[in-house]
Amino acid sequence: MRFATAISPHLQPQSSVTKVMLRVLQALIPGVLTMYWFFGVGVLINLVLAISTALVIEALMLWLRQRPVLVHLSDLSAVVTAALLALALPVIAPWWITVIGIVFAIVIAKHLYGGLGYNPFNPAMAGYVLLLISFPQQMTAWPAPNEISVMVLSASESLQLIFFEQLPTILNIDAITRATPLDLVKTQLGLGKHIAEISTEPVFGSFAGKSWEWISVAYLIGGLWLLQQRIIAWQIPLAMLLSLTIFSSLYFFIDNQQYTTPMFHLFSGATMLGAFFIATDPVTASTTPTGRLIYGAMIGVLVYIIRVWGGYPDAIAFAVLLMNLAAPTIDYYTRPKVFGD
Repeated sequence: MRFATAISPHLQPQSSVTKVMLRVLQALIPGVLTMYWFFGVGVLINLVLAISTALVIEALMLWLRQRPVLVHLSDLSAVVTAALLALALPVIAPWWITVIGIVFAIVIAKHLYGGLGYNPFNPAMAGYVLLLISFPQQMTAWPAPNEISVMVLSASESLQLIFFEQLPTILNIDAITRATPLDLVKTQLGLGKHIAEISTEPVFGSFAGKSWEWISVAYLIGGLWLLQQRIIAWQIPLAMLLSLTIFSSLYFFIDNQQYTTPMFHLFSGATMLGAFFIATDPVTASTTPTGRLIYGAMIGVLVYIIRVWGGYPDAIAFAVLLMNLAAPTIDYYTRPKVFGD
């Protein structure tokens, strides 16, 4: 009798790149829906534009590098990169901002280093930092959340603004945009105001920025689901959030009129998105158990330092890219001892 045989390994892998990326996309859904609720259809337009552009550019690069196009497109890595970058962009960012960021992320930050598995930097964050440094005006033009906005854009008005940079004739861009909570705190503190004065602004909610706090909660829920599914390890998000909490608590207790609460830092900006979806990138993050703790903790420290004393109100992208540089060294010095060594 003849038996069906196969070369090793004989055990089927429990996960694949496609499965992991699909789980990440599923975990983003609560955050996407919450952003849509508070900021409107612009977030969906950004996602569609970013993902479409990423798939085209990824296919082109694979073709130029003579790699199997459909095989690599189906791993969904380009889709995840596009989704993370799109969610970090202002929901009314002009279409060319999204396209430039995606092209840089896929071509320069990913394929120029050899493609998935060889890139030293998180592609989405590399694209985001390029845009933030090059186009600060467009990258800081966030609309006011629907809770406090005097004018909520319809779907057609959002499309007009994103693709043609045109608003209804009775409006200008200043009428619909407002500083984010992190940006407002940094600016007002620089003008000599105290936290008690700044916190009376309508952009502040129960424990962080209005609307932003619930978006962060949604990303936290998605991140915890990734942990439960064993898609990501617990060390990086825990170490990042814990170090950010410790530093923000220390300075808050030293002077609560110059430094905001730990809850504000945890649930403002891209903290939760960064902790669970960006810092945990398996290619660019530290891979040893101890290394992950150091890597995550240092991201939290850098986020706080840049937010409080740096030139940018949110710092997730800069902190992650800086620690991407350090990840190989951290792994080298935290390698587990070999049995019998």
